Amino acid sequence: MTIQQWAKDLAQIVNPQNVKTNESLKQYTMTKLGGIADIFVMPETEQQAADIVKYAHETKVPILMLGNGSNMVVRDGGVRGIVLHFAKLDAIHINGDLVVAQAGALIKEVSRQAAGKCLTGFEFACGIPGSIGGAMAMNAGAYGGEIKDIIVDCTVLTQEGERLVLSKDELELAYRKSIIAKEGYYVLNAKFQLTEGNQADIDAKIADLTYQRESKQPLEYPSAGSVFKRPPGYFAGKLIQDSDLQGKGVGGAEVSTKHAGFIINKNNASATDYIETIQMVQRTVKDKFDIDLELEVKIVGEDK
Repeated sequence: MTIQQWAKDLAQIVNPQNVKTNESLKQYTMTKLGGIADIFVMPETEQQAADIVKYAHETKVPILMLGNGSNMVVRDGGVRGIVLHFAKLDAIHINGDLVVAQAGALIKEVSRQAAGKCLTGFEFACGIPGSIGGAMAMNAGAYGGEIKDIIVDCTVLTQEGERLVLSKDELELAYRKSIIAKEGYYVLNAKFQLTEGNQADIDAKIADLTYQRESKQPLEYPSAGSVFKRPPGYFAGKLIQDSDLQGKGVGGAEVSTKHAGFIINKNNASATDYIETIQMVQRTVKDKFDIDLELEVKIVGEDK
């Protein structure tokens, strides 16, 4: 089957305007890096999403889920097959102290709306740039809070397009891990249990966390966020800083001088520049401290 046939078939499932061929992925990633996708498709309903996944499974077309692109590096050669983007599945519903958010909703927007209803528990996510789908897959966390602290259940699609509702225990949430990532499930929506709080306290906490993030992180440059997981007993940023790597990099990519755990696209970097900078950091920290830095970001796609 050809790309044109895939596009024609998918246009029977979703609005044809939501199916694009040879679409540059730079505009959909926080690093502003990456090549083209053969097919880029945006479902408007959860049923459409299920139908797309079923189609990909039945026709054996490769499929990649792209959330807000905050924790992903797309190689310069782009992505073959289908890139599935849930930006249009972004509904947020609040009923009492329960919050249900679709996969494409931004986690910081869910945090903001929860705070607006005087609900506490989601403040930790006020500055996380990812989507709910990505947050569920990696058990996103910051400043002492994690998704696993507030999750009730999560509705996902299997790789065959079957819908499952997974309880908190079934999600197997741990540090940057979940059964979603392990099994390659596609998140449709998630339900969170919050509690009523004091509005002044909620607002003060969000203001404090926002200040901490803005003052310590290089938000003025495109980046994939925190690149490496925290090694047991250490902090990745401190190891990188102590390796004298800040300000160093390959091509237009550079280890941030503001926060060593971030690699920034400082000057029109290519994805290859970014990946080679990651590898340079890993080699240097290994040589100096004999510690392997494990990636928190996901690298996908093909070399150019």
